[in-house]
Amino acid sequence: MTAAGAATAVSSHGRRAPRLLVTLAGLVALGAILPVAYLALRALSADAAARALAPASTTVELALDTAVLAFGVVVATLVVGVPLAWLVVRTDLPGRRLWGIAASLPLVIPSFVAALALLGAFAPRGLVQEALEPLGVERLPEVTGYWGALVALTLSTYPYVYLLAAAGLRSADASAEEAARSLGAGRFRVLTRVTLPAIRPSLAAASLLVALYVLSDFGVVSLMGYSTLTTGIYVRYESLLALESAALLALALLALALAIVLVASRFRLRGPVYRSTPGAGRAGKVTNLGWWRWPALVFCATLIGLFLVLPVGVLAWWSFSADPITGRAGVDWSAAVGSASMATATALVAAIVVLPAAVLAWRYPSALSRWLERLTLLPSALPGIAVALALVFVGARIGAPVYQSLGLLLVAYVIRFMPYGLASTRASLDAVSPRLEEAARSLGRRPVGAMTAVVLPLARSGVLAGAALVFLSTIKELPATLLLKPIGFETLATEIWKGTSIGAYSEVAPSALLLIVIAAPLVYLLSWRNAWELGATE
Repeated sequence: MTAAGAATAVSSHGRRAPRLLVTLAGLVALGAILPVAYLALRALSADAAARALAPASTTVELALDTAVLAFGVVVATLVVGVPLAWLVVRTDLPGRRLWGIAASLPLVIPSFVAALALLGAFAPRGLVQEALEPLGVERLPEVTGYWGALVALTLSTYPYVYLLAAAGLRSADASAEEAARSLGAGRFRVLTRVTLPAIRPSLAAASLLVALYVLSDFGVVSLMGYSTLTTGIYVRYESLLALESAALLALALLALALAIVLVASRFRLRGPVYRSTPGAGRAGKVTNLGWWRWPALVFCATLIGLFLVLPVGVLAWWSFSADPITGRAGVDWSAAVGSASMATATALVAAIVVLPAAVLAWRYPSALSRWLERLTLLPSALPGIAVALALVFVGARIGAPVYQSLGLLLVAYVIRFMPYGLASTRASLDAVSPRLEEAARSLGRRPVGAMTAVVLPLARSGVLAGAALVFLSTIKELPATLLLKPIGFETLATEIWKGTSIGAYSEVAPSALLLIVIAAPLVYLLSWRNAWELGATE
C-alpha cells in the first residue's frame, strides 16, 4: 500500500489511519482476491483443447444442476429450521433449552459423513433394510442421486437457518407484534405478516450460507452420484490433469456463487426493517401451545432423531461392531493429529490476520477501509475447490518447497475461512466504544498498547467465536485438502473419504465418530449462550 493510498484512509471524523495498519489490511485483502485473479488468468489462457474438455453446454448443464440442488436445500432448510426456531424461542415447548442445544449439534457432522450415515442406514442391505427384512421388506427406495444429496446437505446445513432464525426471533420488534394483536390479527396472521418479515435479513443471511455451502460441497454429491460443478472440476484436475479446463469450470462456479450473493443481498435489502420503539428490545411474547405441544414435540423429536441420532447411531454401530472378515477397524490417530493441528493453526493464523481489517473498519471508517473489509470477506463466496485449484497453479509455478506443502495447505485454509473470523471479530468490536481506547491513550498508552490492553480484551469473545468457527470449518474441509495435501499427510476428512469412496463404510466409522467428538464441544460452546438465554426465560 503506497503512502498516497494510506492518505485516503481517513475516517468520517477526520482521523487518519496508521500507514502500517492500512498496509497490513491491504496485504490480507490482496491475498483474498488472489484465487480469483489467478483463476481468471488461467481460464483466459486456455487453448482450444482445454475448452473442448469444458464445453459451454456441459458447463451450463452442471451449473443448472448445481443451482437446482442449492435451491432445493435452501427451501428444505427453511422448512425445517424456521419452525424449529419459532418453537424453541417463542413457545412454551417443554425442554426447549435442551432442544435448542440438540438442534445446533448437527453442525458437528461433516456433510460427507452425513451422506455416509444415510447410505449405511437406507441403502440396499443397509441397517434399516436389514431391520425390516423380517417384516417382508426386501428393498428400500434408493437414497442416491438428487434426493439423497438434498437430504444429506439439509442435515448438515439446517442449523445455520435455525441459529440465525432464532437470533432474529429473539431480537424482533415485540411492539409491532403486540400492535398487530391489538388490531385483531390472529396468531398465524401475526406470524406471517409481522414476525417473519421482521426476521427476513436473518433468513436471507442463513439462506446465503446454505447456498454457498451447497456450491462448495464435493463429498456428498460424489457419494450420492449427483454431478455438479465441483465434481466436474475435480474430475478434470485429478483424472484428466486438465488444469485450464478445471479453471474454466471453477470460474463458472465462482460466477454462480457471486450471483447467489447478489440475489441474497437484494432480498435482504428489499424494504427496511426497523425497530419502531425502545420497547422493541423486549422479548417477544411466549405462545402457549396448549395441546399442540404434543405434535410440536413429535416434530422436534423426529428432526433430531433423523438429523442427529440416526447418523451418530449408525457410526457408533459400525464402530463397535466387528467385521467378520477384517475385524474391528481402529482410528487413524496420525490423521486425527493432522486434522487437529491444521485446524488449530488455521484458527490462530486467521484470528490474527483479520485483525488489521477489522480494526481499520471499526476505528477508521472510510471508503478505503470498507472496500478492504469487503475484499477480505470475498472468500466467503469462493468454494474451497476453487481456492485450492488457484493455489495449485501458484504452487506448481513456484515449485518446491511450496508445491504440495503443509504451508500451502494452511494458506488455502486461511484464505477460505478467514471471513468467518473477520465477521465475528468486527461484530464484537462494534460493541466496544471507541471512547475507551481514547481514554487509554489519554492516560499515556500508545495506539498499539491501548488496542491490546483495552479494546481486544473486550472483544475477546467475538475473536474466540470466530476462531472456533474457523476451526470447525477447517477440520471438516475435504476438497481443498484432497487437492493440496502433501503426499503422506492425511486428515480425518481424507481418511474417511478414502474409505467411503471404495465402500468401506464400517472401516472409517471410528474416524468419522472421532471427528464428531472433536467438533462437538466447540459447537456446544457456541450454542451454550443461546441455550442459557432460553433457560433464563423459562
